[in-house]
Amino acid sequence: MKTNPGRFFEDYRLGETILHAVPRTVSGGERALYHALYPARHALYSSDLFARASGLDRAPIDDLAAFHLVFGKTVPDISLNAVANLGYAEGRWLQPVYPGDTLRAESTVIGLKENSNGKSGVVYVRTRGFNQDDEPVLEYVRWVMVRKGNPDAPAPDAVVPQLAPVVVPEALVLPRRLDFTRYDFTLAGEPHRWGDYAVGEVIDHVDGVTIEESEHMMATRLWQNTAKVHFDSTAREDGKRLIYGGHIISMARALSFNGLANAQMIVALNAGAHANPCFAGDTIRAWSEVLDKAETSSPGVGAIRLRLVATRGAARALRGADGKYLPEVLLDLDYWALMPV
Repeated sequence: MKTNPGRFFEDYRLGETILHAVPRTVSGGERALYHALYPARHALYSSDLFARASGLDRAPIDDLAAFHLVFGKTVPDISLNAVANLGYAEGRWLQPVYPGDTLRAESTVIGLKENSNGKSGVVYVRTRGFNQDDEPVLEYVRWVMVRKGNPDAPAPDAVVPQLAPVVVPEALVLPRRLDFTRYDFTLAGEPHRWGDYAVGEVIDHVDGVTIEESEHMMATRLWQNTAKVHFDSTAREDGKRLIYGGHIISMARALSFNGLANAQMIVALNAGAHANPCFAGDTIRAWSEVLDKAETSSPGVGAIRLRLVATRGAARALRGADGKYLPEVLLDLDYWALMPV
């Protein structure tokens, strides 16, 4: 048999490392398509001149574009037969990705737990992305619910990894030579700096975007994400194609420009949950909460920890009285970003 049906839950082994196929050389085309798909306007990724004034060689591709490229490499081996991608933790961007870099990925299985229905299980992996010099550019943990191919296959011993609830500020990796002392707030689009934000502050990003089938399909193909639930309408009982969760992450991040235009670089992903499924026709909005702030050793640069929520509902709505996510909440993402002080 020459075709590949993909891995099922019973095919994973604790501790195995999977080398993912098809490295990808990044071009300016990925940036252009990313900015066409999302209203992404952060200046550091849009202008070589702005990036050079901030100490970088030129404008990198957006951090989330790099994330999607690495994530897409893993899908055929990790989530081709997924029911849903569930969450993220311990994510760190280790250096910027530039056009011309070639990315590859590998994942290590760090946890397995069969679900009580015996039809699926949760697979935990730690993924690392590398450039052409074998330097790590990105790492993160994610867990995904995967179907069983054989319902009678014995369940493995349950191992659920202990994951850090937050990447501590001391573990953040800042780009070499990053310097915001000459930061141009006019060109960036907003005057608000690190000191203007208070822990506990909630920012309603105001705008909404209706998700379309065509843009989702283009995005998922762009990242070479082959998960069946995103493409095949027969893969779900309701006959709907599930919107790739990363599409919602990038859309919410782009919407957050209105109020957080100076949160330029994402450097860590503390936690993340796709709280409810999203489908074409849903109109999403976004709001953010300031969770923490930290100083850094880079000139003029502060770190800000943000909760980014994408929802079909109103700002501040998150959980019900039972502690569960409200049905209109699509995404709950906790991350660190860099901002001028």
